[in-house]
Amino acid sequence: MNHVDTLECTLCGETYDPDQVIYTCPNHDGVAGILGVVYDYDRIAECFDEPLDGAIDSQWKYRAFLPVADDVEPVTLGEGGTPLLDAPRLGDELGVDLRVKDDGRNPTGVLKDRATSVSLTKAREFGREIVTCASTGNAAASLAGFAARGGMDCRLFVPGDAPEGKLAQPLVYGADVLGVEGSYDEAYDLSMEVTERFGWYNRNAAVNPFQVEGKRTVGHELAEQTREDVPDWLVFSMGDGCTIAGGWKGFREFRDLGFVDEAPKMLGVQAEGASAIHDTFQAHDDVEEVADTVADSIAVGRPRNTVKACRALEESGGDSVLVSDEEILAGEALLGRTEGVYAEPAGAAPVAGVRKARQEGIIDEGESVVVVVTGNGLKDTESAMRAAGEVVSIAPDIQDVIERYE
Repeated sequence: MNHVDTLECTLCGETYDPDQVIYTCPNHDGVAGILGVVYDYDRIAECFDEPLDGAIDSQWKYRAFLPVADDVEPVTLGEGGTPLLDAPRLGDELGVDLRVKDDGRNPTGVLKDRATSVSLTKAREFGREIVTCASTGNAAASLAGFAARGGMDCRLFVPGDAPEGKLAQPLVYGADVLGVEGSYDEAYDLSMEVTERFGWYNRNAAVNPFQVEGKRTVGHELAEQTREDVPDWLVFSMGDGCTIAGGWKGFREFRDLGFVDEAPKMLGVQAEGASAIHDTFQAHDDVEEVADTVADSIAVGRPRNTVKACRALEESGGDSVLVSDEEILAGEALLGRTEGVYAEPAGAAPVAGVRKARQEGIIDEGESVVVVVTGNGLKDTESAMRAAGEVVSIAPDIQDVIERYE
């Protein structure tokens, strides 16, 4: 792993050996001292010889960028290589030139598979046989699936109100799913306690420094896929903040290495009921640690990667917006109706965010935009029914059909 220089604290700049299991900088209380992976890009440039022709079988095309040892077999289910779709009908609705990156097509139906593959490969590298995380559902399913693939035991902590549909996956994958009688943040705190007590390898995206490195492959892919037509804006929903940070880091790396000429501005979208990153970026006086939204995948009251997310927005010259649950559900229905892409609420939030950004004058009419769908709609069918309406009941009689359509 000679292309990785160090792990660096985002707050104080203290550095640590990347060949050890360490989650946060001990110079700070709790999980405040998030670590980032620092690379030797000269070495990466020497090793990366893949053609940037848009043919992407999986995220491991970018192995030269990933912080894993050369002699370790990746734990993979074929994650990455998701399509970038033209979305002219949705673009017309929103007044922009629009494309959709559908990362709901990853193996367990969520962008998080990119990160899980890297962190499970690191667990294998470190010789760990038991993995854990806290999750509202998607990360749990992702970790359980990849743990099964890698032959590891998986123990998960989920809040009591996690959607049942999301918990079916990890149970099928054979994980121990522990429903915590409390919020996601309480489940998160408990997962960190047991990590320290038992020494299990923790996948929590907020603190595992290698997680965001897997997520940045979505930025690599987007840079490659838009190489001849880089968008003005790249739009992500934000929960813990590591997804937008990873997407920006990947795209920025390709720009800095000269693989693309420029990088887009980032638009971060949060739900009104979980707005801590937006409030921090916009320098609001009161940053409320609440998490009350239909978009459970981004229902995070105390984001651990606020610093990285805000840096991505600032470095890119971007911005952030808030959307209501009603706007998120409307975005989910609009995305499905116009382009046939089925997204869970958090995955549809960027659509609502583009509409809000147009209303607020952040995105101008006709600008080019890529929205990233982070999760498949099958993750939350109850919310989908709220978004799309009820089934129409008719008699088994052609007359009912005639009366409806003639």
